[in-house]
Amino acid sequence: MMRCIIIEDQPPAQRVLKKYITDLGNIELAGTFPDALQAMEFLRKGEVDLIFLDIHLPKISGIDFLKTLEQKPNIILTTAFSDYALESYEYHVVDYLLKPFSFERFIQAVSKVRLPELEPNAIQNQIDLPAHTDVIFIKSGYEHIKINVADIKFIQSDADYTEVHTQEKKYLSHEPLRFWEETLDKGKFIRTHKSYILNISKIEKIIGNQVRLDEHTNIPIGRAYKEIFMQQVLK
Repeated sequence: MMRCIIIEDQPPAQRVLKKYITDLGNIELAGTFPDALQAMEFLRKGEVDLIFLDIHLPKISGIDFLKTLEQKPNIILTTAFSDYALESYEYHVVDYLLKPFSFERFIQAVSKVRLPELEPNAIQNQIDLPAHTDVIFIKSGYEHIKINVADIKFIQSDADYTEVHTQEKKYLSHEPLRFWEETLDKGKFIRTHKSYILNISKIEKIIGNQVRLDEHTNIPIGRAYKEIFMQQVLK
């Protein structure tokens, strides 16, 4: 089992990480520390596979702490500031989580962890990814909005964000289209185009290279996606 510690001085942020670790399962939380100096003392006596590390810490910053590590475990940075993203990757961090982050985004980060004694994809088998749920939280600006997955009609990529369309409303999300493709149930959602994913249950009819969801909504079918789309929908 992978062992981890949290280095975070804010109790609310500590609680979120602890909950996510518990919900994910198969990760042992060996300790939580409000500053890097206490964590350094702990690491002198034992080893961990993964550290969730805040950047803005009392006494010594997360970046300065990184510089002190001779044998670096996997590091996932957790911070409310994006300023250090480029600098942090100089220290070969696994991922950079910008607060507030969703459980799905947390899973993505942990899934990137590689342990030396395991095969490249073995960590995927160490983590029991949660089954597809009936609801999902969409990060939109500073809010996390809960919607029913069954209500999603389609998702459209638009420059640096995605539009999640339901019957009643459109939500903007900063997650890329690939995130939704990997997160949503592939038996219920399918990609039809480089810019679209749709809910199969919402299909009214297929007309040539377009999918009609209702009288106001037609979704294109890209040439590269058509064969797989037709096989799955018409099976």
